[in-house]
Amino acid sequence: MADHITISPIDGPVTVTAGSTVLGTSRGALELREGSNPPVVYVPREDIDMVRLVATRHTTKCPWKGQASYYSIKGDFGMLANAVWSYETPKDDVAAIAGHLAFYPDRVKVTRG
Repeated sequence: MADHITISPIDGPVTVTAGSTVLGTSRGALELREGSNPPVVYVPREDIDMVRLVATRHTTKCPWKGQASYYSIKGDFGMLANAVWSYETPKDDVAAIAGHLAFYPDRVKVTRG
């Protein structure tokens, strides 16, 4: 694994909300730490209301994780563009995040406990 990335299971539930819309609650979330960046919570896709997510054409590429796909969130607040990302086929060293979604903390609230 890239020596500056660690992935660990989160003990206890994680709830994801956008505005007043609960997107899901998970007991299988992971925390990814990369260098000095704030930790990122990755939630299994099956624990999120995928009806609220709309795939976009936006992509980014990380040299350690691979290519990320993006989703917008639709809810009572309207549409939050490209607020969610996922590594559909992450690099082998971070394969644990496959099938998981991450959320921009300035647009989506991820609450632990």
